[in-house]
Amino acid sequence: MTDEQRTFAFVVYPGFTVLDLVGPLQVLSALANTDQRYRVVVVGETLDGLGTDTPLGVSPSHTFADVPAPYALLVPGGGVPTMRALSHEPLLAYLRSAAAGAELVTSVCTGSLLLGAAGLLEGRPATTHWMFRDVLRAFGAEPVARRWVEDGPVITAAGVSAGIDLALHIVERLAGTEAARNVQFGVEYDPQPPLGPLDWSNPPFGPLRPLREQVLGEGLADNPELLEKLLAHA
Repeated sequence: MTDEQRTFAFVVYPGFTVLDLVGPLQVLSALANTDQRYRVVVVGETLDGLGTDTPLGVSPSHTFADVPAPYALLVPGGGVPTMRALSHEPLLAYLRSAAAGAELVTSVCTGSLLLGAAGLLEGRPATTHWMFRDVLRAFGAEPVARRWVEDGPVITAAGVSAGIDLALHIVERLAGTEAARNVQFGVEYDPQPPLGPLDWSNPPFGPLRPLREQVLGEGLADNPELLEKLLAHA
């Protein structure tokens, strides 16, 4: 690393959703590969390998202590393990301290709940996975139904695949439209889902509501006060 390099720290913890991390990691690694002003690292509490919500495991490249003052943070989300992480103080402490000097503080999916639990979303508009969007109010944030929400240095993205959009937006913000378009072509990001676009006027919230309650209830079983606080906004 040179003194001029800006470090993107992708924060990991046990059980996170792997696409939340890997999508934007691929995009921002492409920027770092073509612009030596940037580098990407994956930071964890230790260097031990971590499970994800898939059979794929991930090993951090650096510890929190190794990267105390990154240029940018990105926090992935997940299900039950992310709810458990809402009260894991070593993770929250790192988010607070690293965010204090960061130029960009970003999240994907329910990673924004971790930013909220760290006290970083108070009074800010923010988004997350649509099933958990209203829960953001419990952390003093104003929920917004958009693919990503930018409020100064804080940018939150909606669910899972929205992390790719977030990362391309960051590339455009930092390096310009041409660079972002080149990265988009490089990763051939041109969504054409087999079932077409989602109908946001008719999300399957009813059938999925028990899943949200199960994720909150199981993830926060050892933290009844926080569970009650989040359920009051769910």
